[in-house]
Amino acid sequence: MPLIRRRRPPEDDDTAPAPKPDQDDDSKKKKSAAKKAKGGDKSGKKWSCVDTCCWFIGCVCTVWWILLFLYNAMPASFPQYVTEAITGPLPDPPGVKLRKEGFKAKHPVVFVPGIVTGGLELWEGHHCADGLFRKRLWGGTFGEVYKRPLCWVEHMSLDNETGVDPPGIRVRPVTGLVAADYFAPGYFVWAILIANLARIGYEEKTMYMAAYDWRISFQNTEVRDHTLSRIKSNIELMVATNDGNKAVIIPHSMGVLYFLHFMKWVEAPAPMGGGGGPGWCAKHIKAVLNIGGPFLGVPKAVSGLFSAEARDIAVARYFSTLSPL
Repeated sequence: MPLIRRRRPPEDDDTAPAPKPDQDDDSKKKKSAAKKAKGGDKSGKKWSCVDTCCWFIGCVCTVWWILLFLYNAMPASFPQYVTEAITGPLPDPPGVKLRKEGFKAKHPVVFVPGIVTGGLELWEGHHCADGLFRKRLWGGTFGEVYKRPLCWVEHMSLDNETGVDPPGIRVRPVTGLVAADYFAPGYFVWAILIANLARIGYEEKTMYMAAYDWRISFQNTEVRDHTLSRIKSNIELMVATNDGNKAVIIPHSMGVLYFLHFMKWVEAPAPMGGGGGPGWCAKHIKAVLNIGGPFLGVPKAVSGLFSAEARDIAVARYFSTLSPL
């Protein structure tokens, strides 16, 4: 056993040799690799709520675009194929049944739309309505309601004194069958009836949409737009060009009252009436098929909103529970 031992220098001695830089880097790398192997680097950025929201929104958008692409790429007959595979063959539409039974177009048909179902388009407006010439302010997609709500209200409102459009604004009813075939995308009004009549030979020359501005009074539609005179002329033209076959009138909702006003007006003497004489309706009209005419007003709508009759309508039922009635 040696009698003399070499003394070990203390760790905090300044005279101790400093470790080399390369050795420090290697040791740090080894330590970080060991930490990652154990459970990951704890010094990295943590997953926050913002990251979660962004990830969720990205997933929803991706799924939406994929579904939209698949829907547009889907053949038009695929939904019908799936429906028939589940429920069996669909029955023939009424127009197809009538055509098989030998029915053909004979009497011209006039549609009279009800309140709020007829489209309205802009012909003149203020500066806020630039780019909306002949675009629909009512009916269709209702896009302008969300884009320019104040401008839309300004152009849809009527003058308090005259009862028609304010100065500098002209909103007029859409003409043709497209005026009230669809009230909004997916919400048809006359489209199904028009399609079934077309299957037995009806065309636009034998069908007429008596569109009018539902915002103004019945008489003002004649004063401002000559709507009643145009209905009279179109009925006379269709009867004359269809071998004298009388017209069949199909009014709906407020259109029932509007056409009643027309029948009184057309036989009244001019200038307050149409001057057609007392036998004009009997000469030109075969039948009037009223659909949902409010002959006694609309008390049914009020009772339906505030009674148990609204049990199948969730929103109306909610308001009925809030009502003191």
